[in-house]
Amino acid sequence: MGKYSANAGGPSASSSSASSSSSQQGNQHRTLEQIGKDLLQECKTCDEHVRLSKGLRDRLERLPRKMRKEVVKRTNEDCSPLFIACRRGNVEITEYLITMCDANSEQKGMYEVPEDRSVHYVTPLWCACVSGKLPVVKCLVRLGSNINALSDTGSTPLRSACFMTHIDIVQFLVENGADIRKPNYNGGTCLINSVQSVSLCTYLIGKGADVNARDIQDKTALHYAIQEHRLETAQLLLEHGADPFAKSRYGDDALQTACLKGAHHIFDYLKSRIIYSSERLADAHELIGSTFIDDLNETRVAMLHWRMAHHIRLREANYIVKRPTVKPRAAYGNAVEFASIAELDNVAADVDAMRVQSLLIYERILGIEHKDTLFRLMYRGASYADAHRFQRCIDLWLLALQVRVQKYSILYSDTCLTAQAIVRLMLDLLEKYNEVLGNEFVELRPRFEDVYAVFSILTGSINEARRLISIRPVHRKQQENFDRIMKCLTHLMHLMLATAKTSEDRAAIYRSVHALVRNNIRSAITSDTLLHLSVSRLNVIKSGYFNDDTNTLRIVFPNLGVAKLLLDCGAEVNAKNESKSTPLLIAAIPYNYERELVYTLLEHGAHLDEPNCNDERPLYQIAINPINDIPLVHYLSLKCLCSTIIARFGIPYRNQIPRTLEEFVKRHEP
Repeated sequence: MGKYSANAGGPSASSSSASSSSSQQGNQHRTLEQIGKDLLQECKTCDEHVRLSKGLRDRLERLPRKMRKEVVKRTNEDCSPLFIACRRGNVEITEYLITMCDANSEQKGMYEVPEDRSVHYVTPLWCACVSGKLPVVKCLVRLGSNINALSDTGSTPLRSACFMTHIDIVQFLVENGADIRKPNYNGGTCLINSVQSVSLCTYLIGKGADVNARDIQDKTALHYAIQEHRLETAQLLLEHGADPFAKSRYGDDALQTACLKGAHHIFDYLKSRIIYSSERLADAHELIGSTFIDDLNETRVAMLHWRMAHHIRLREANYIVKRPTVKPRAAYGNAVEFASIAELDNVAADVDAMRVQSLLIYERILGIEHKDTLFRLMYRGASYADAHRFQRCIDLWLLALQVRVQKYSILYSDTCLTAQAIVRLMLDLLEKYNEVLGNEFVELRPRFEDVYAVFSILTGSINEARRLISIRPVHRKQQENFDRIMKCLTHLMHLMLATAKTSEDRAAIYRSVHALVRNNIRSAITSDTLLHLSVSRLNVIKSGYFNDDTNTLRIVFPNLGVAKLLLDCGAEVNAKNESKSTPLLIAAIPYNYERELVYTLLEHGAHLDEPNCNDERPLYQIAINPINDIPLVHYLSLKCLCSTIIARFGIPYRNQIPRTLEEFVKRHEP
């Protein structure tokens, strides 16, 4: 009896002990949670001179030091108590958390810079430097914080303090060993970040900052001083050896940068300080004149600079010819640059003609591939669109698209934005044309040759782009751009079908789409085919040049015409995307459902019972749709039904049925 009692009591006592231990651990965890919450709350609400409450300090100090360290690690909105105290400038709490609680002074948090709303992942010291809290900075450095700790963009506390122009903090950091030459990941130096302050630049140069250090764009501090119209800073940099002939990645030196940014005071100073050739000065006056008319709408000032340029070209024994020669472009109305005062006077009477002259000047001096030239093409095109001169806009944007595809690729963000802009414009014009349907509005209708040209430009390099996004590491942004171009192509098919007038036009459509389908182009992220996109309502074009709220987006898809075109050109009707969904399954979703489109897919051999990876099948989606009247039984074969049963019940079939059927059965497996 005693034997059995001992055995019965043993486990019971053990269970009770374990339960008690578990309860104690739970209570301790809740206590630590509460202390952590109270600590974060007090740090959030404290000002610079408030201590932690006595009650909270007592509760913290009753904990073992190891537990205190765990408590102060806890975060709210990615910020620890120490990080919050540093941001608020509270020295006493900062010191208490580090000395009494072993808070990690390198534990990073999220900080939003007030000036530009950028968000960074940084150390408490970086946060205090940018917030301008010098006493906290001194405390953290004294307690051993890494003075050169990097942010998520590779920026040191010193570099970021320079950006905020906290001169007292900059001086303290430099005196305590901060690396004055350490750039961020984009090559931006402390001096580049300081061009807004002459006194700060003077201090940094005195401490050995390199005035000709370049960032990732090959720009120096002088470039940035000119961009920001900082005359005194530019003078200081030049006096201390800044190279006025140093060129950025795009070939802009100091004078050219002043012209492009309209920094006329710096422009005049450079001319007075540096000896330039007559041809260079003439080009510079023509360029800055173009900037004045484009950016500031200052036609009078632009004319003064252009006249000055013409007089400079006449000073020499022989007229200084404008070089290189720019061939007339249809996008510019085949206009040519003025070559005499009489021609200039004729241009002066027509603001539009002046702006075309500006484009000609930009292309001649900068080159058609220069980012500023391309920006002007897009900007001028948008101005034409605002004035309802849509063909002029299309001409300029088409030129910009062609250049960007040739220079970069369709994976380049600006190329993608250009393509989206021109496609959106054409869609808007087509819709307006369809609304009015009057001969007097015929100019609204996009021209087939323009639509076809855009399609040809985008498809001409799509295989190369597909190859590039297959190279590891894959960049998500490039994948997204590729998929946006895919959407553009489907919309362009719709536009081509809507604008084709002749049998030759329709033959050209068939040839180009057939070639694209043959290459089996798929989206980079979801592996959708063009046919998948053609049946989805989610296939829309967005563009930064237009209002992209939901109410203004042109809903073109699902689109029966484009789907038929793709099927006629050989698109695989049962192709599967990354989730193993076929075009029919996409088309069967209620918000995509269109009877004629579903019917067309079925007539072309789409399988009703092929599942995706979630075991969703078109058959079920269509059958439960209350508006469906397609007799689905007509499209179910015995072979399909058998394959579904085999897949559903896991019946072994490998090497037991003809090889030609094995792949067919496999397609019916989720």
